[in-house]
Amino acid sequence: MSPFDRIVIVFNPHSTGNAARSAEDLRTELVQRLPAVPVDLRPTQRAGHAREIAREVASTGSPLLVSVSGDGGYNEVVNGVVEAGNDRAVCAVRAAGNANDHRRTTRAHHLADAIVAGDVQRIDLLRLTLGSGATAQTRYAHSYIGVGLTPVVAVDLEKGGKGSWRELVSVVRGFWRFRPFPVRLEDGEQRTVDSLLFANISQMAKYATLSEGAAPDDGRFEVVTQERTGKLRVLATAVRAATRGLGPQPSATHYAFTPLVPMPLQLDGELVELAADTPVSVDIAPRALATVL
Repeated sequence: MSPFDRIVIVFNPHSTGNAARSAEDLRTELVQRLPAVPVDLRPTQRAGHAREIAREVASTGSPLLVSVSGDGGYNEVVNGVVEAGNDRAVCAVRAAGNANDHRRTTRAHHLADAIVAGDVQRIDLLRLTLGSGATAQTRYAHSYIGVGLTPVVAVDLEKGGKGSWRELVSVVRGFWRFRPFPVRLEDGEQRTVDSLLFANISQMAKYATLSEGAAPDDGRFEVVTQERTGKLRVLATAVRAATRGLGPQPSATHYAFTPLVPMPLQLDGELVELAADTPVSVDIAPRALATVL
């Protein structure tokens, strides 16, 4: 018997990567292979809708929510499921869209085969807290949280469009316009850094290997720091990540800092604008997500 009482496939009908067709194909296969389990399609209508759908569906029973999306769409589904607070709810992602770092890095089986087999595993999440006290906001990331160069390039991608030469031009433009930023660490030390990345997976941006030995279920996240070095050194680091990898990186269960200037933050592909002097903390949420890989 399947561990799922129903399967809900969430997708953006306007996504790149033909998410609508991919969602329909997955539904057809699952209906044939799991005839006793209802399988529904839930297209999203606006930004944040996937999070609302996931929170609603995950609030009762033992559902499986499959996000046919990139990393950003899956982030919405994951956050909705966590907010529902139902440990029996399970998530999965079928790659669509521009960035699919999580699925590419964690994939263990053909997705439909894993769903039919009921192969549920638990992985860690990154818990992001912005602000402090009663007004603090909490979000979760399945793969990474970054400030500095990574989200700056992402902002230019949003403006310039994704795909082929436009994507390349956007990346180059973001790189050359980027300026290092100052942060104050939890112990009071002030640093100026080019990039600060907290990773729950070993690879990102299609080709870059961030660290060796990182795993999404080891109870820790990797901290990849690029101190202020100048653009040529940043470029050299990017080339090394894309070719040989960055090698072993320090890991942690908690990291806190305060940006001293306004800056963007990237959460699994979703962009968040940080105001200056906003306390930021990243913590591991061990085995917080039930998933099918």
